[in-house]
Amino acid sequence: MIFVFTRRLLTFFVLLPLLFSSPVGAAPESWQSLSPAQQEALAPLAQQWDSLPEIQQRRLLKTAKRYPHLTKEEKQRFQERLIVWSKLTPEQRQAAREKYKAFEKVPAKQREQVKQMVKQEQEKKAEQTDGEIPENLK
Repeated sequence: MIFVFTRRLLTFFVLLPLLFSSPVGAAPESWQSLSPAQQEALAPLAQQWDSLPEIQQRRLLKTAKRYPHLTKEEKQRFQERLIVWSKLTPEQRQAAREKYKAFEKVPAKQREQVKQMVKQEQEKKAEQTDGEIPENLK
């Protein structure tokens, strides 16, 4: 009985510091504190990085971990998409996240059909607005 209590108490004191050092309560990281690899991956956000909410910084840092393993073409695509993302309003970003979550729920066999439908809608809108197809749809 004493052994179990001691073991639980020890476990509590070992885990307690982890609760207070978790990234949830951490302050946002400054651009200067990022590694050169992180700065390279997130370069399109350099000017606004310090003003981004901490949760967004964490999401971006998590995504940037994959950057060194990408091909040259994938890195270029990543950078282009990051530029577009950085120009979105918070509301547009939230809408994009919600659309992504909804798309994840679509069965894999139907995803290609959904992609084609969305692409057709975007092309149609482009024709109605100025007649040009945006670069990201080509």
